[in-house]
Amino acid sequence: MSPMLFRQSATTREPGTGHAGCSFVLMVAATILLATPVKVVVADKPKGDAVTFKDHVKPILRQYCLKCHGNDEQNADLNLQTYQTLLKGGSGGAVVKPGRPEASVLFQAITATDDAARMPPKSPPIPRKHVQVIRRWIATGLRETSVSKSLSPASTITFNPSANAAKKPSGPPAMPVGLSVIKRPATSRRLPVLAMAASPWAPLLAVSAYQHVRLFDITTRKEIGSLPFPEGVPYMLRFSRNGGVLLVAGGKPVQVGSVVLFDVRTGKRLAQLGDELDAVMAADISPDQRLVALGGSGRTVKVYSTADARLRYKLTRHTDWITSLAFSPDGKQLASGDRAGGLHLWDAGKGGLLFSLASHQASVRTISWRSDSKVLASGGEDGRLIWWNTESGFSSISNSNPHPPQRPSGVYGKLPNGVLAARFGSDGSLFTCGRDSHARFWNVSGKQLRTFKVEAAIPTQVAISHDGKTLVAGDSTGHVHFWTRAK
Repeated sequence: MSPMLFRQSATTREPGTGHAGCSFVLMVAATILLATPVKVVVADKPKGDAVTFKDHVKPILRQYCLKCHGNDEQNADLNLQTYQTLLKGGSGGAVVKPGRPEASVLFQAITATDDAARMPPKSPPIPRKHVQVIRRWIATGLRETSVSKSLSPASTITFNPSANAAKKPSGPPAMPVGLSVIKRPATSRRLPVLAMAASPWAPLLAVSAYQHVRLFDITTRKEIGSLPFPEGVPYMLRFSRNGGVLLVAGGKPVQVGSVVLFDVRTGKRLAQLGDELDAVMAADISPDQRLVALGGSGRTVKVYSTADARLRYKLTRHTDWITSLAFSPDGKQLASGDRAGGLHLWDAGKGGLLFSLASHQASVRTISWRSDSKVLASGGEDGRLIWWNTESGFSSISNSNPHPPQRPSGVYGKLPNGVLAARFGSDGSLFTCGRDSHARFWNVSGKQLRTFKVEAAIPTQVAISHDGKTLVAGDSTGHVHFWTRAK
């Protein structure tokens, strides 16, 4: 690494997660992102939204829970035998929160990935189809019978796009105020950095962690707050164009997924969108903050309105998991990539296909728009890094091996050279990282200007500060690295 590239270097470590379930996520990130049926009399697929305690949930609880939490025995003073006693909760308080399954103790207990924490104890997990019935019951308002009213609030949406959503904020840029830092017990394995984003107007960095998002002041390189994300693991982080809203997308693999919008200053949850049966792997918010696009293993891109949480349209052209999504800075286009190498450009307003960008032969791991919306960069597991002309649909620059791996002695065959993350700076420069354990800095012509090595880890995410002076990388061991870019 050239001594002229970075004048300062600092490394921070992510606190341990204290959660045995992180092993799955670590496995996913190490590849970097890669269901004991029990018979029970229960309606597996309730029609419509009429999931009720009497008809659907109580039979499941009778099969798995009432031995320890029924009329005969109430561990932790919790009785799940009747609707009324369930709502009463136990010694620790309420166990269900209408409309919020991920924040409900009951749902957390039956979906815990730690065998010691999961209920019922010393037993196989409750089958996924029954877990989904309980989740849907909580999400739709804890109805007792088919004629009962939902206990959920009328709406969880409190989000209204600001008038200057796509522009520089008129006042000071948004920075967190009074947010506490979530501390977790140290463990031998930290959660890899699966998502990272830098504010476009403030020295603020968001980094994924288990069930929360870490917030850093890029100037001081110190952690200054956290945002709870009980839904699970954040797989995607995006700041709105004015920096006032942070999109957090993720969930629990093979269980649940959604997108949450946060007010950056206060940490308040503004909206929750999507109700997926798997973690959301890719998402973005439009420049005017009126649309949110999300996707994952369902192979379908779903675009929601933030005003009323309604689904606006679906994109069904993809043949594999959705791995990347991004609205263009002018809000006119939406780019989407998948695990099979598919990459498409869409009309962001109506969902019409504009171009299919056929070049990648493996998973499209990352996409990033240049600030003028005329160029889209894409990187994939095939090792290719491509600058696309979005007006013509053809590549302007193509690098077939931007992250060439070093061959260890005695190792033969093809070595993985995937491009894992790419981010444009405001000046058109591009910052990337790959499986070669290096991060690289490119100019507007695609010429490599700088390179540095991440020791004993694979860099998984990158970001560029709002002023372009600081480059950041997160890696597979949970470290966050900061470098000062030479002038």
